[in-house]
Amino acid sequence: MKAAVFTISTEGYKVKKGSAAGVAVKKVLEQSGFTVKAGVLPEDHTVVETVMRQLADTGAVQALFTIGSNSFREKDCAPDALTEAAERLLPGIPEAVRSYNMQYTKRMLLDRSAAGIRNKTVLVNLPDSGKLAGEDVEYILPEILRVLEEMNQE
Repeated sequence: MKAAVFTISTEGYKVKKGSAAGVAVKKVLEQSGFTVKAGVLPEDHTVVETVMRQLADTGAVQALFTIGSNSFREKDCAPDALTEAAERLLPGIPEAVRSYNMQYTKRMLLDRSAAGIRNKTVLVNLPDSGKLAGEDVEYILPEILRVLEEMNQE
């Protein structure tokens, strides 16, 4: 299976540098058998949504994770882009991630992450924390694999 991991950061995009969270997520996915493409996108709603749509519509990846840009600031566009790109939402995934991360920080109360499906691609927003994002993927990956398996049986 193939996955994409994109850190959403205008500053990171300018210098072509991802985040520790992106590295952690990529590592977990690779250890689980995914071939992973990683990159950085600017905090631009249109760009993020377009990339999600293109990768899902072409079947280039079965799972797409964004890192960061999921808080309450005006520039935080990842959840909005995902919600518009998705054909169906999976609200249980971000709810579970927020609940899981509350043991570490109450800041998760401010997280607006989303998850959904477009075609047969699962889309997930994750926090920009190397420790949390890696653990989060380990925590939700069994259910994401279940979704992918069931969609491919149709």
